[in-house]
Amino acid sequence: MIRSERAKTVHVRLEELYPQVPIPLEHQDIYTLLVAVLLSAQCTDKMVNRVTPHLWALADNPFDMAKKSVESIREIIQPCGLSPQKSKAIQGLSKILVDEYQGQVPNSFEKLEALPGVGHKTASVVMSQGFGVAAFPVDTHIHRLAQRWGLTDGSSVVQTERDLKKLFPEASWNRLHLQIIFYGREHCTARGCDGTVCGLCRELYPRRKTAVVTRK
Repeated sequence: MIRSERAKTVHVRLEELYPQVPIPLEHQDIYTLLVAVLLSAQCTDKMVNRVTPHLWALADNPFDMAKKSVESIREIIQPCGLSPQKSKAIQGLSKILVDEYQGQVPNSFEKLEALPGVGHKTASVVMSQGFGVAAFPVDTHIHRLAQRWGLTDGSSVVQTERDLKKLFPEASWNRLHLQIIFYGREHCTARGCDGTVCGLCRELYPRRKTAVVTRK
């Protein structure tokens, strides 16, 4: 199979496996989605979903969150890791949203990425899942699987995103990035598959005998 054929097979199989793709991070609106995605950096969605109800009880909108102390935020989000940086970012971006955007989350990559603690992946998730704008956020699962499936050389997350956007129709990006994440968690896991075990790896590379070493 050439790369485009592998991409087509991946798309078809994932549509069969995951016809419904719920957003993994529980949230109430775009602001709470933004904060939840920020918290998910180097943390599982399961842990974020455990922590955020307590955070929303403290403040679930930028107006209230901007008034909370960094320490009170940090105390709640500590289980998510990187709490010193994340608590400052949550308070800081909340103040900016109040001061500059009337409490609304901007629907622009450029403006989102200018907020404290918001990188390109976080902005992509918010644009995709919050605003419905076509984006292809690349997390560790997607970066790993795209390499195992021969869709990118994995030289960087930026390159992986670029390659995937070329291979798949733009209209599929928002669903597909979630489908790949689900597959990476349930079938082609970091330890459970090495490029020779899961169904898709075997279908795409039936003659592959050696493990695939993926770049982080």
